[in-house]
Amino acid sequence: MKRQALNDLTFSDIDEKLKDNEESLQNLHFQKALQQLENPIKINHLKKEIAQLKTIKREFDLGLRTGKDVK
Repeated sequence: MKRQALNDLTFSDIDEKLKDNEESLQNLHFQKALQQLENPIKINHLKKEIAQLKTIKREFDLGLRTGKDVK
């Protein structure tokens, strides 16, 4: 997902996307362990997106970013 698209998400959307990405990352790690993973670069991309989502979430918590759907 592009950075601009991540910036447009609301707080609840970020939480939902973060949970989905963490589950996907876990599944990719299982596939890697079983040697069924076709594209190992997906793990790096997913880790980067998780980090971006956590950063945006933290900005909401600190009040640096405002939105209509904050806690």
